[in-house]
Amino acid sequence: MALLVQKYGGTSVGDVTRIQRVADKVIAARQQGHDLVVVVSAMSGETNRLIELAHSISEHPDPRELDVLLATGEQVTIALLSMALQARDYAARSFTGSQVHILTDSVYNKARILEIDDRRVRAELAKGKVVVVAGFQGVDEDGSITTLGRGGSDTSAVALAAALSADECQIFTDVDGVYTTDPRIEPNARRLDQITFEEMLEMASLGSKVLQIRAVEYAGKYNVPLRVLSTFEDGPGTLISYEEPRLEKAMISGIAFNKDEAQITVNRVVDKPGIAWKLLGPVSEASIEVDMIVQNNTGDERTDFTFTVHRNDFKRALQLVKQTADELDAESVDGDATIVKLSLVGVGMRSHAGIASRMFKALAEEGINIRMISTSEIKISVVIDEKYLELGVRALHQAFRLDLPIQIVEPGEQPAA
Repeated sequence: MALLVQKYGGTSVGDVTRIQRVADKVIAARQQGHDLVVVVSAMSGETNRLIELAHSISEHPDPRELDVLLATGEQVTIALLSMALQARDYAARSFTGSQVHILTDSVYNKARILEIDDRRVRAELAKGKVVVVAGFQGVDEDGSITTLGRGGSDTSAVALAAALSADECQIFTDVDGVYTTDPRIEPNARRLDQITFEEMLEMASLGSKVLQIRAVEYAGKYNVPLRVLSTFEDGPGTLISYEEPRLEKAMISGIAFNKDEAQITVNRVVDKPGIAWKLLGPVSEASIEVDMIVQNNTGDERTDFTFTVHRNDFKRALQLVKQTADELDAESVDGDATIVKLSLVGVGMRSHAGIASRMFKALAEEGINIRMISTSEIKISVVIDEKYLELGVRALHQAFRLDLPIQIVEPGEQPAA
């Protein structure tokens, strides 16, 4: 018998019929002898509806009161799911984040969890009950309701799993696992049986929408095994853990991409110490996050300075950089919001050479020009024109044969010919 924390997102509990289906899944796990804590989101579309209500009252709603409003979405779901379980003669008890005492800081709308008092949950589990907890929310030291930001229910589930030392945290969603890339772009994308926290964190940060980044960070920090599963079909899903399978050919685990990128280039600015700080300082002060950075010396005491920002911040960042560039006597400033970032991710990069050249060759053969390159220990990212995104994904997926099952080699064995 295991202690499982299961999380169901808004799509999974989108209406009464789907809540009944979730109840069936919970009961199936309970019949296998597992103790269960179930974390749920608000019903699909409910959070957006509540935000619209708030803005119909005030253009800039008070953050504290907005959290009070938004937290009601999950309260509806926990009550309905508990009722569905009780109607099937299964004991269940629902709790809001404050009732479980998920203690957070006081940064409303995007609070961070500080600690969880697990005594109340453990007491209900000891009585044989299914504990149903509202995700996405907590309470600060003053007793005010807080919310964790978009996707926060994932973090709620992982944090509860860590506090309870659960055997596994299962994230149920509308996909049946983590894929080598987006199946909507590459039909031959393959579901991964297993992936490491490092790889999942990179893929989440690079554009994969399967899990919230903070949830993956939390799971890695506290070594909580995560499993991504489908609410709508049975299957083993994808396990995310520290364990690295012994692989013969797993150089690359997946391909991630981010469409929300924009590029800014300052042409022929004076090359002297502090130039990067002078260009990026105003951008940072405006709370605009800079991603990739490339500086090219032109050989005549001038340099080209290029960086990327989120597409939503592009116009503001371009305006700030143009002002600074004029002061620094730069020749010109160019901007482009029609780019994407395409990335290879895999712990196998640590032990395999030639991955970058293989990537560049595959893109070159398709006539895809690379604008920028960034690397880390388990990642290679390139910036390309947005119009080549789908072609680039398919070319790399084929070049690294990600459609083929991974060959696992145990110690002392020889790989198959």
